[in-house]
Amino acid sequence: MYLASTDAVAKAKAKAKTEAKAEAEPEAEPEVADVAATAKAKRGRVAGPVLALGAVSLVTDISSEMVTAVLPLYFVLQLGLSPLQFGFLDGLYNGVTAVVRLLGGYAADRGGRHKLVAGGGYALSALSRLGLLLAGGATAGIGAALAADRIGKGVRTAPRDALISLSSPPDALGRAFGVHRAMDTTGALLGPLAAFALLWATADAYDAVFVVSFCFGLLGVLMLVAFVPGRHDACLAMAPPDPSKTERGRVVDLLRVRAFRRVLGAAALLGAATIGDAFLYLLLQRRLDFAVSWFPLLPLGAAAVYLLLAVPAGRLADRVGRRVPFLAGHAALLGGYVLLLCPTDGWALLIGVLLLIGIFYAATDGVLMALATPVLPQGRRASGMAVLQTGQALARLVAAAGFGAAWTLWGIGPALTCAVLALTVALAGAALLLPRAERPIVRTEIPEIPEVPEGQA
Repeated sequence: MYLASTDAVAKAKAKAKTEAKAEAEPEAEPEVADVAATAKAKRGRVAGPVLALGAVSLVTDISSEMVTAVLPLYFVLQLGLSPLQFGFLDGLYNGVTAVVRLLGGYAADRGGRHKLVAGGGYALSALSRLGLLLAGGATAGIGAALAADRIGKGVRTAPRDALISLSSPPDALGRAFGVHRAMDTTGALLGPLAAFALLWATADAYDAVFVVSFCFGLLGVLMLVAFVPGRHDACLAMAPPDPSKTERGRVVDLLRVRAFRRVLGAAALLGAATIGDAFLYLLLQRRLDFAVSWFPLLPLGAAAVYLLLAVPAGRLADRVGRRVPFLAGHAALLGGYVLLLCPTDGWALLIGVLLLIGIFYAATDGVLMALATPVLPQGRRASGMAVLQTGQALARLVAAAGFGAAWTLWGIGPALTCAVLALTVALAGAALLLPRAERPIVRTEIPEIPEVPEGQA
């Protein structure tokens, strides 16, 4: 009995000693440990909000590309517009959103209403399909519907990209934007296929295309409401904010940030030398002289390449820096221009041009947003992206109008030669503007929290 009681006392003392040691050595910085564990767990994955936004964009792009795929044919081949007129319309189609992009970004940053503003843009684009249906072939009605669609796209783009950036760790921005753009491009791939199938099945009944397009647009709005979180507070906890970059101010104050000015200048310079895809597809159709009924399928080749390369290009940008893929993508587009100037013909020309267009978008679209994100304060993220997208859209308006004028006045060959020279000069200028020392942001550890001396707590 003595031994049993002694053993019990010894066990009790050992247990008390263990508990005392545990109390004396608490877990260091539990909040930091939780953040580190969360970051480590999510480093290899794309955040849920990014996937949800990708699904919304996929469905919405099916809706929009069903209409976009047939517009060049309708304007040039059916209405008989000249290349100059089409150039202005194409530029207006892409540049009309200049003001609403800024308003959308500003409204989204006020109170963090990114989802609300983006949802309004998606809803307006969906309703524009009904406008096309009700226009009845009237040019004014079609123009108003197209303007509504572009306004909706302009309103939603910056808040959506801001949500992606706020939902992703800094060292995975390229991959996050790449995954979103890949899902978005899946919709762009399916949209023309759906339009082609509907026109074939209904004997060129454009009304059927507009109705189905509206249904897909409405589905995208419902998915946004149901699956995209309304706030991003939890996402911001993954990357502690820099107090020097969180102040809210006027949109114009962003232009005082030297690094952002350089990114904006490079994007605008390259945009001013980038002619629209529709021109390239029209050039292919004229060079190869294939049936116009196959024209809506041309964007599918470029979209397929974009879909395959968007994620690898984003991951490469995270590893080697975003400057290199961004410039390389524009070099690929330059190669497409040169190929159209060469005597190449047949399948080699078709596959080569579509391949280079796909590489261009995969290496530049999402990568540009990832390139700009680190130099934008969190509180002005949507506004900054809106400024960047507006500058690029206005520059492309100039490029589309300029190429259309050159084609009309001088012909295809001289116009393409001017485009090659302009993009070559723009690439050299952008290489000088973008910082050479840019490196990928790598979050290897969570900053330590300094200990508070006793008596000062």
